[in-house]
Parts: sequence; C-alpha cells; structure tokens
Amino acid sequence: MKGSEVHNLRDDELVERIRQTREEQFALRLQHSTGELENTARITEVRRDVARLLTVAKERGIDLVHELRH
Repeated sequence: MKGSEVHNLRDDELVERIRQTREEQFALRLQHSTGELENTARITEVRRDVARLLTVAKERGIDLVHELRH
C-alpha cells in the first residue's frame, strides 16, 4: 500500500483498514510460528502498512483507542 493511497482514504475507511491490517498481521505471525507461512516477507510489508496507516491516523487526530473499540 502506497502512502498516497493511505492519504486518500476517508477517516472511517482508514480505521477499518487499520483493523483489517492488524488482523492480517496477527494471522501472519500465527502462521509463521506454526511453520505454515511460506512468504515471510509479507510480515514486513504488513508491519510497514500498519505503521503507515497509524501515522496518517495520528496526523489527522483520530482517537484510535475509541474508534477501534467498536
């Protein structure tokens, strides 16, 4: 995911994408620990996507603790 794509997301889309990406990150870590994951580079890609999404959310002043609770 490119930075320009993240910046073009609406706030509600951004929060949902953060939720989805964190779930994917958890699933990848679980697959890696059980030896099922073949493409380990995807873990790094997803980690960077999460960081990119969180950075944009912080710039916009979105309260992620409150938003992700729902």
